[in-house]
Amino acid sequence: MSPVFPMLTVLSMFYYMCLRRRARTATRGEMNSRRAIESNTRALPINVEIVQYAKEVLDFSSHYGSENSMSYTMWNLAGIPNVYPSSGDFTQTAVFRTYGTWWDHCPSARLPFKRMPPTFCSQDYVELAFEEPVYPTAVHILETYHPGAVVRILACSANPYSQNPPAEVRWEILWSEAPTKVNGPQARQFTPCIKQINFPTNLIRLEVNSSLLDYYTELDAVVLHGVKERPMLSLKTSMIDMNDIDEDEDDEKYGCGMDTLNKQFSVVTLREWPTNGYFDKLPYELIQLILSHLTVPDLCRLAQTCKLLYQHCCDPLQYIHLSLQPYWARINDTSLEYLQSRCTLIQWLNLSWTGNRGAISVSGFSRFLKVCGSELVRLELSCGHFLNETCLEVITELCPNLQELNLSSCDKIPPQAFNHIAKVGSLKRLILYRTKVEQTALLSILNFCSELQHLSLGSCVMIEDYDLIASMMGAKCKKLRSLDLWRCKNITESGIAELASGCQLLEELDLGWCPTLQSSTGCFTNLARKLPNLQKLFLTANRSVCDADIEELAANCTHLRQLDILGTRMIDNRVVLELNANFPNVLIKKSFTQ
Repeated sequence: MSPVFPMLTVLSMFYYMCLRRRARTATRGEMNSRRAIESNTRALPINVEIVQYAKEVLDFSSHYGSENSMSYTMWNLAGIPNVYPSSGDFTQTAVFRTYGTWWDHCPSARLPFKRMPPTFCSQDYVELAFEEPVYPTAVHILETYHPGAVVRILACSANPYSQNPPAEVRWEILWSEAPTKVNGPQARQFTPCIKQINFPTNLIRLEVNSSLLDYYTELDAVVLHGVKERPMLSLKTSMIDMNDIDEDEDDEKYGCGMDTLNKQFSVVTLREWPTNGYFDKLPYELIQLILSHLTVPDLCRLAQTCKLLYQHCCDPLQYIHLSLQPYWARINDTSLEYLQSRCTLIQWLNLSWTGNRGAISVSGFSRFLKVCGSELVRLELSCGHFLNETCLEVITELCPNLQELNLSSCDKIPPQAFNHIAKVGSLKRLILYRTKVEQTALLSILNFCSELQHLSLGSCVMIEDYDLIASMMGAKCKKLRSLDLWRCKNITESGIAELASGCQLLEELDLGWCPTLQSSTGCFTNLARKLPNLQKLFLTANRSVCDADIEELAANCTHLRQLDILGTRMIDNRVVLELNANFPNVLIKKSFTQ
């Protein structure tokens, strides 16, 4: 028989698969514009493209600026550009709190969670609302200094200005890439090739990873292009990539709907098999070790194959450490309910970024902790806007062994709710960055949580007297190793003296943007002499720091590894160079003058 016929058969099958794939994705509006459709495919000119800047900044995880100012804050992303196309360090831009790897190599650094999917690398985010819901055709990000931090762009089905919230909130990834190093700090308009979605949106989320940057990234504005009517794709297609036939890859990479993950969590009917192959011959512990390398969705998929693997995949020992942050868009009450029976032994739990816009209820969170909270040692709840006073009360009652609690940017928790934290006397780490904790509650926490080793109070604007707080720390928190007082508005040399005398184990201290500290009072000299174990010291934007302060640090703090004196103007470059020469391992952030 001629070899032509087998070839025709193969070509026919390929043609059929291509048509099937194209029909399916066109129906769902999920054509991947980066690889599935090349330059000849165009949206038919049904309506006029709408171009709009962000109307409002709805939410964000951190920013460099103050809560009571516009300089270097995320709120600068609303409206038309302030700086672009100029390049440089401008206060009118949006800047996140961190960059580089400084925070991964300091005493307060936290151990990473295992089982993190390799595609998730986001460190911070900002959510922007636009006036008109549109089907996105392009997203322009105006980066004015050290670009390259944006790693994901997402669109949401919920309209933040609608009076009737949808029954289900969907998030779709428009674009995603690993962090890359950009040559040069110059401004640019970043316009990645986004995929098409099948719902209109006026809520865009940017996620960033600044680990490869040499300085803070600065964003000026975001421009959303789109059309009011769903665009129809023309049938003219120049090329279809073979990879586009893989439906599972697309679903995992782009599917952010709740149903996808919940179906994996749910119990399914498993087929009886006469044998489990070689798995029957492996020791239980070895199978557990093998499965410990799978991500949570993969573990849930594997549980649906046979009863033996279902038993292994549902073993609570597989869920000792669990991070649900990478799946924040899919986690809801149903997800937590499905996970309850598997998490009875859980010790580390990361629910950061999850539960917003009604996805997790107070009752759903409480039910989960009632079953799974007794062994919890570490609880990450950063940006959990569903949290209220009831949630904090439940945490303190149901998690008696809790040692680490992260409430960073949980700015919806009312001030009085923080009083409950004082009941957790075993706490060793407490992160209250950008929260509404008040002075009375904080004094109570410091009085009863004497085991504290790491405390973050950065940008806590409702504390009236930081000298009183520092005095309480010096009296009660003798084991304190790291303290973040970033943008503390009223601490003076008196509070610093009390702190240095009482907390002599301090290895890390952030006094960045504390305007009431003056070098002339001797406060920085006192720090250098009383805290010889200092490894990290941030004195960012303190205009009074002088050569004598740096010389005292060099003489007394021989373990120093990180020093931030950005924005200081009275330090001679010679002194900094001498410090670098004597301590070559010290990382110094400074704006050098000519």
